[in-house]
Amino acid sequence: MFVTAAFGAVGFADDYLKLSKRNTAGFSKRARLGSEFAASLIAGYWMESLMPPELRNMVAFPFVKDFLLPLGFAFPLFAMLTMTGFGNAVNFTDGLDGLAIVPVVIAALVFALIAYLVGNRVFADYLQLHLVPGTGELAVFCAALIGAGLGFLWFNATPADVFMGDTGSLSLGGALGAVAVAVKHELVLCIVGGLFVVETLSVVIQVFWYKRTKRRVFLMAPLHHHFEKKGWQEPKIVIRFWIVSILLGLAGLATLKLR
Repeated sequence: MFVTAAFGAVGFADDYLKLSKRNTAGFSKRARLGSEFAASLIAGYWMESLMPPELRNMVAFPFVKDFLLPLGFAFPLFAMLTMTGFGNAVNFTDGLDGLAIVPVVIAALVFALIAYLVGNRVFADYLQLHLVPGTGELAVFCAALIGAGLGFLWFNATPADVFMGDTGSLSLGGALGAVAVAVKHELVLCIVGGLFVVETLSVVIQVFWYKRTKRRVFLMAPLHHHFEKKGWQEPKIVIRFWIVSILLGLAGLATLKLR
């Protein structure tokens, strides 16, 4: 809740400045990222202190039963990058009507199940997952994200009456990142939220390559705009991206058993 509220506040400040001041720049990039880093770093330390000693500072890997990578003092930094990265990844993806919210709902659905399983000793032992006591309650939080997301989609479907803005995209992405850190499935989030990862990578690749060669890899970044430039209609892009998100969600669920 802390991460969701903090990222939502940063997004609201950005949206407010853009709308009230008629300034497309909004919140300065340094202030925005600095605020996100600060909030997620505090949350990282906070969650680290709540974890059982055998899991503290550890990163679990999908498809592997027993291996845990100790990060030591760097774990809060890893948690910070996860939360901030996914907050901004959802923000990059929010460019077409209905495009971002359905992948968010799918990811929240997957992590509602994961949170319940890793928080339940019986299911965690059966599936050979790392038990994280107390995280079963996060299934309720994820269910709230799903309900809110579906309610939003009713009005965000093409043509949209309501838009997510930075307030929604940053808070939802940060929430998913925080849940993934809490349940020790950060890398699984990279699979389930693979669409957000690819959208972000398309921006990074475009900027990196253009600065060095003055040429573009994509017609326009993020990736959904590339397909727009290629002549795809908006509903086709959105629905195909939804299909990819569903497949990635199923792949994320497969990691619970394939290990």
